[in-house]
Amino acid sequence: MAPNDGFDHDILILGGGLVGSSLACALDGSAWRVAQVEASAAQEGAPGFDERKLALALASLNALQALDVLPRLATAPVPIRRIHVSRAGDFGAVRLAAADHGREAFGGVVLARELGQALESRVASASGLVRYRPATVLSVQPHADGPVVELQQAGETRRLRTRLLVAADGTRSMARDAFGIASDEHDYGQTLVICSLATDRAPDGTAYERFTDEGPVALLPMAGGHYGAICGVARADAARVLALGDSDYADYFQRRFGWRAGRVLRAGARSGYPIVRRVAERITAPRCVLMGNAAQTIHPIGAQGFNLGLRDALSLAEVLAGDDPGAPALLAAYAARRREDRERTLAFSDGMARATANGSFPMHVLRSLGLLALGHVPGLADPLVSGAMGFRGQVPALSRGRA
Repeated sequence: MAPNDGFDHDILILGGGLVGSSLACALDGSAWRVAQVEASAAQEGAPGFDERKLALALASLNALQALDVLPRLATAPVPIRRIHVSRAGDFGAVRLAAADHGREAFGGVVLARELGQALESRVASASGLVRYRPATVLSVQPHADGPVVELQQAGETRRLRTRLLVAADGTRSMARDAFGIASDEHDYGQTLVICSLATDRAPDGTAYERFTDEGPVALLPMAGGHYGAICGVARADAARVLALGDSDYADYFQRRFGWRAGRVLRAGARSGYPIVRRVAERITAPRCVLMGNAAQTIHPIGAQGFNLGLRDALSLAEVLAGDDPGAPALLAAYAARRREDRERTLAFSDGMARATANGSFPMHVLRSLGLLALGHVPGLADPLVSGAMGFRGQVPALSRGRA
């Protein structure tokens, strides 16, 4: 690629969060002239580098290991060796063991903050990557011969022209709006309350997902003998629940989740996140690709969000070839490659959220029969297991490391 071809960069990544930084890692060592724009200062950490607990699928762990990200984690991922799924008021439960499927674990649990720090360390070592940080994007201007991004950094305004713009700039993506890509939005009317908590039984590698009329409740095994707790709360009740003291919240969570993991002893500081689904009607435009939350922000059921976004990034890195990363044929190939995984994951996430929230008697019967069948009919849960491990659709090569 000629340095004086009228383009400032071959690939410009908008966003330094988990997905944008994963793409920067995947492109390290390529011949492309890659740059990344991030609003936050390095010491602050990009949005998403917080206390949320992330369940990384086995496919994601494979890829992050190959990208030299996992070795940089402050705390190693805690293995998910078993998955227990149930619904309050329904008969039956799904109990899955990785050992029954020839695996040591389905995946592992990490703190979003620690994964962000590991990615930050890895991106900082990338050769040739240009980083505009902290920088504010003023506008995104689509052009058939190369999008232009206007940004402000250190009081100066500059215009960057790129062969390919990668929009990893979050749910309220400026790039998606600039390219006129419509999105479908559904507010589930819930707020997700997250915290760490301890019970009188040490975690044994089981991840629990419990559905209730009020929303989903989950426990993820964490390092240090505690759990990452996730609790869906009706939006109208969220402020009250978030205001509960530690002891009262422990009692509240116990009532919602039950006793299958023992008595809740302590609950840590809580934070809340509204649950809103926003899905772009398409993931490409001329010389532009959407990925991560810019392409799809989904319900947290099954912990599919970051895992899906990581597969977006890895898949794009794999299809890029030739002299022009924004060539129409390449973007069409990327969209086709992502179609099955994206559609099946979106359908699973939204379908589970709606089906488990339906309190009608017919749905109660159907769910109970489904849970019983999944728990007792050999092979019926195999698609669920494959999806939980991230092996869905065309699996990126880096994700197949131990597949």
